[in-house]
Amino acid sequence: MPEGDTVFHTAANLRDALVGKALTRCDIRVPRYATVDLSGNTVDEVVSRGKHLFIRVGPASIHSHLKMDGAWRVGPRGKPARQAHKIRIILETAMIQALGIDLGVLEVLDRDNDMDVVAHLGPDLLGDDWDPELAAANLTKDPDRQIAAALLDQRNLAGVGNVYANELCFVFGRLPISPVSSLTDPLRVVNQAQKMLWANRARFDRTTTGNRRRGQELWVYGRAGEPCHRCGTAILRAESSDSERVTYWCPSCQR
Repeated sequence: MPEGDTVFHTAANLRDALVGKALTRCDIRVPRYATVDLSGNTVDEVVSRGKHLFIRVGPASIHSHLKMDGAWRVGPRGKPARQAHKIRIILETAMIQALGIDLGVLEVLDRDNDMDVVAHLGPDLLGDDWDPELAAANLTKDPDRQIAAALLDQRNLAGVGNVYANELCFVFGRLPISPVSSLTDPLRVVNQAQKMLWANRARFDRTTTGNRRRGQELWVYGRAGEPCHRCGTAILRAESSDSERVTYWCPSCQR
């Protein structure tokens, strides 16, 4: 599940592989940008902003969003690609290839104005603009809104996805459908969110419990029917009507 920490780590991998190197191939498999060829230009920066990723090369910025299933894969140039039918962009240098697979958003922007597409986002949990007071104020501006929905709204704070929304609700003993007004200390909630993402920013094997043993990494997410790590009660699961958001909770620990 790509969340802010996953995008941050992905950007770091792409940065190590591409920055300072000239592109020898640029194959964008999106009709609108199929004729764009940035070959010959040097990759100057790779930056993340919430769940958005920007590769700045020459006069352009390649903007991508992983959505639910997207990924960037880095490997040696010429290595056969898995899921070839899902590849939406290929960037190559003399030695390296970077493949954008099943990306939810892929577009080429004017480099000087690329941040306009993320201007609506709240403070980035892993960014230089992180501001916990502003994030807490954003989170509580609609006190009747469900906690999980408010945490997932990137206009409030940028980087929390479904995994962290569920895990934070567990940590603070609230049902995901509880109103924001039920949170006794919203500032503590957003600070905990930042700590969770920061702890996982350099790895893909995410943990929110602090225990990296298999089956012990998360409190509730993905654990329907399994015993709660705290009380032993079976974790429950519910799916939203659009099937894009799945909720997990402990009926004993969360009220």
